[in-house]
Amino acid sequence: MRDLPDIRRDDRGLPVLGRAMAYARDPIALFQRQWDHYGPVAPMQILGDRWVMLLGPDACQAALTNRDKAFANGPAWTHLVGPFFHRGLMLLDFEEHHLHRRIMQEAFVRPRLEGYAAGMHPAIERGLATWPGADSSFKTYPALKQLTLDVAADIFMGGAEDSSPEEMARVNKAFIACVQAASALVRKDLPLTRWGRGHRGREVLEQWLRHYLPSRRARLTDDLFSQLCHIETDDGQRFTDDDVVNHMVFLMMAAHDTSTITLSTMLQYLGQHPEWQDRCRAESDALPARASLTELDGLTSLDLVIKECLRLRAPVPVVVRRTVKDVVVEGVRIPADTFVTVAAQFSHLMPELWTDPTSFDPERFSPERREDKSHRFAWEPFGGGVHKCLGMAFAGMEVSAVMHHLLRTYEWRVDPTYVAPLDNRSLPFPKDGQPVSLVRRP
Repeated sequence: MRDLPDIRRDDRGLPVLGRAMAYARDPIALFQRQWDHYGPVAPMQILGDRWVMLLGPDACQAALTNRDKAFANGPAWTHLVGPFFHRGLMLLDFEEHHLHRRIMQEAFVRPRLEGYAAGMHPAIERGLATWPGADSSFKTYPALKQLTLDVAADIFMGGAEDSSPEEMARVNKAFIACVQAASALVRKDLPLTRWGRGHRGREVLEQWLRHYLPSRRARLTDDLFSQLCHIETDDGQRFTDDDVVNHMVFLMMAAHDTSTITLSTMLQYLGQHPEWQDRCRAESDALPARASLTELDGLTSLDLVIKECLRLRAPVPVVVRRTVKDVVVEGVRIPADTFVTVAAQFSHLMPELWTDPTSFDPERFSPERREDKSHRFAWEPFGGGVHKCLGMAFAGMEVSAVMHHLLRTYEWRVDPTYVAPLDNRSLPFPKDGQPVSLVRRP
């Protein structure tokens, strides 16, 4: 065992900011630099704090499986987004996390997922009806973000029955403000700052959800909001009103932000690889428009594409932890009270684990190849261990349903040389809106 190495003078980055700007410019380049300089346990400085970056599947596995209970979510995520996603499932730890997860998982069992799948189709059809018949440079990212929010309003909120389009636009803006606050340099509730906009966004979301809370408490319906109000464990444990609101804010953010990023990535790569677009479309054309969950599960080519796009551009490229006691990872002792970045995205692009890792090759996930089996944590877009994404199946279902409708409704192309200019300050999204050449099918 050896102690964590000192940060070299040339590794400290900019004064105060440290490596924050390097991450925002190109996280993959920063991951590679840290790996080349230090290996799997790499110290760095960010915004005045000393962090450790864990790189490669073995180091990531140590933190995500967390056998010694040395890594905690709450203190780390609270540092980044605590005021905005207060007491969401991702920010809870140990026994409290286990209890909340045990209650919440009742909302994601297979029969309820089947109901959510059926309920998505009308919202997707309404959303796509507003898209153009043809556009040589249609900005799909904002359109997809609005679409996934509308789906979330239907499935999570039962339609948010008295929310106007203007109100939904305000809610969407509030979610964006909360997510982007993670990259705030000034972490005080001040006007014209990201942190201040995050606080205002959280207020909007709380007011919006609490408006509907009494009606969802009064009657059990199929939407997720109502489910969270009524589900309970076998021994009668239930969520309080505050629990329901906190979990709804986090779940709606997680559902519509990460799904939007995945869908945007898929539109890019399917537009650049028309043979895969045609292959996926043939499977969707063979199904009814309002396919059941079982039918969506049978879209095997689309499933390969989803997995490959999650590998190439993970919607959550890193997760954070804070050590609550000393812990040894890959032979290096990390002291207690250290911020830790678990860089799953780096594992997705390691040539030791993947053939030609930067190329688009969905067949690498086929039964004959299964390159993701090169290591248990070679592919980890949903995290791992007890904090593995509870909504993983829901997210896959939503992405499949939206793409199923897109494939049946549109054909599109993207310049093969196009590289998405990503904004990496929070979750990665294309700054140019992800333009595609779009044509509605006859």
